[in-house]
Amino acid sequence: MTSPRSEARQARLVAPERAAAPEAPRVLSSAAYPGWEAIYADNVERIYRLMYAKVGNRHDAEDLTSQVFLTAFGPLRATASVGEVRAYLLATARTVLATHWRSTLGHQVTVIDVDEAGLEDFSAPAQEERTGRTDERIGAILAGLPDRHRAILTLRFLRGYSIKAAAAELGVSVANAKVLQHRALRRAAGLDKEGEAS
Repeated sequence: MTSPRSEARQARLVAPERAAAPEAPRVLSSAAYPGWEAIYADNVERIYRLMYAKVGNRHDAEDLTSQVFLTAFGPLRATASVGEVRAYLLATARTVLATHWRSTLGHQVTVIDVDEAGLEDFSAPAQEERTGRTDERIGAILAGLPDRHRAILTLRFLRGYSIKAAAAELGVSVANAKVLQHRALRRAAGLDKEGEAS
């Protein structure tokens, strides 16, 4: 005795010219969200996962997700259908992501996954041990640099200024600040090697 399912399978194999009727297209729901909170609650996890997959770190993904919603809530109609809202949020996410990459010099910053790289049991020196020696070493290197070199390195790496902000603070062009930073780093590296040798 054969089952109806196996008979149907045999019929398809024996008579391929009798193809099944195509399925009717699925009709998407035209239902709308009840309000902004529902739009956010239904889509925030989806947008966050997309951003996290693209940027690779939690902080940027959270920032970009919030930018997507802040950007979309102005022009987005709360009465739009669920499909329209999701499509609009996806388009907005693409735009926000493109702006993010453009502002970070057009390339992704490499993120090292500790689990993937097998570095989970890598032990760093104790915080107090590292801080004391590092501060002394930085102070000695900076003391051996000319004033402008010391200023650019202090602004860029100790105070966290962007190259534009450091250039404005020093009253030079961005190109000049880049050259100054390059020369200062080379000179500091030379001083650091001298310090290690002694």
